[in-house]
Amino acid sequence: MTHPTVAPPFVDEHSVVIDASRTTVWPALLRMVERAAPGRFARFLGCLDTEASGPRPLALGSAVPGFHVVAVDEPGELVLAGRHRYSDYELVFRVDDLGTGRSRVRAETRAVFPGISGRLYRTMLVGTRAHVLATRRMLAKVKRDAESSAMH
Repeated sequence: MTHPTVAPPFVDEHSVVIDASRTTVWPALLRMVERAAPGRFARFLGCLDTEASGPRPLALGSAVPGFHVVAVDEPGELVLAGRHRYSDYELVFRVDDLGTGRSRVRAETRAVFPGISGRLYRTMLVGTRAHVLATRRMLAKVKRDAESSAMH
């Protein structure tokens, strides 16, 4: 499912293979998103969304610190968008069914970094690999949670 707005430019994509079905991975993904960013960090950056709000579990119109849900196609795709003083961005999660009880979660980042401060922020975020490490940590949390749930 794609949403009607024009997506910001592609930054990167990371993925993880999980030994659990899409229907087990999906709630683990939603739990990770709910816990991903503290509100104080979102406020520090000047994010539009600084508090959790809207329907739960996450659905169109939901927000978490730093993001709001702009598209959802359960259990296949979750599109989060956000804005702060240095960037307009999207984080797109896709859950692919690999068969035999396995899934792949892909996290695609898209962003624009306007102005000098945006370029400096991009250098700090992307150039230092902080973004890569944060994305991989999120995917690892989904994997641990989903595989733990699949075992029970």
